[in-house]
Amino acid sequence: MLIVHLLGLAMGLGSSFAFMFIRIAKSKMEKEEGRKFAMNASVLSRMGQIGLTMLIISGFYLITPFWATLNAKPLLIAKLILVLILTISVIFAGIYSSRAKKGNAESNLKKVAILGKVGLLTSITIVLLAVLNFH
Repeated sequence: MLIVHLLGLAMGLGSSFAFMFIRIAKSKMEKEEGRKFAMNASVLSRMGQIGLTMLIISGFYLITPFWATLNAKPLLIAKLILVLILTISVIFAGIYSSRAKKGNAESNLKKVAILGKVGLLTSITIVLLAVLNFH
């Protein structure tokens, strides 16, 4: 199950890093070309969503031995809270991405970009907390 968890991490965090570089590339393009580029690159979000799902499912299994002592592990509690925040962020990014495809792309893509930055920072923090907690 740890392998599934690590594969989910690679997919989720990998898509966040990919979007960071896509935003950099988009910023160097003309406005309309950048918008089309961002819309076409949005297929990467599915990889991130699948990765997050793998992380959550495998995480519930992996955390089973720690439920009894959860109160004594503040780093683990913080990690779980950040996973919840990340999940909410990914859900809203998906909603705004769908809205961008239907119209008003510029406004919705800005929201997706903000949520992407939040997701990347949250993901990195989750990994750091996991390392500190389970080293």
